[in-house]
Amino acid sequence: MRDFEKISFEQFCKDVKKDKTLYDTYKLPTRDSKSTAGYDIYLLENLELKPKEIVKLPTGIKSYFQNDEVLLIVIRSSMGFKYNIRLVNQIGIIDADYYNNKDNEGHIFIKIQNEGPETVNFKSGEAIAQGIFLKYLTTKSDSNLRLDRRSDY
Repeated sequence: MRDFEKISFEQFCKDVKKDKTLYDTYKLPTRDSKSTAGYDIYLLENLELKPKEIVKLPTGIKSYFQNDEVLLIVIRSSMGFKYNIRLVNQIGIIDADYYNNKDNEGHIFIKIQNEGPETVNFKSGEAIAQGIFLKYLTTKSDSNLRLDRRSDY
């Protein structure tokens, strides 16, 4: 099974701000239709992004999924086509053992950059990125690996 959850309010206060109303009202990722691969990830607050500016954005979300899966985070194609916005790392890879880690509960951040020539303004609640769950394969040499690092957290 897989799903998205909000981080705790305590973690939200550390990573975003102490605002119970914002915490209670922001949306978890959703899909637009049954044939949509990605779950839209929404901005928590309004954002002004100047040309060449890089911003690390908290999402307020964490995700759990199977050990043989990965959550890919990608920029929405409309962000690239309309505004020349990109993820700084091009694609985010969230491993299953990131969930509920000791450092930040598995809070997923995204880091974006405006590669365009103009300042772009986004509204709170606007979809900026997508999360896509994928299964992956391993090699036979992986038999020596621990199956789950979550106990390290």
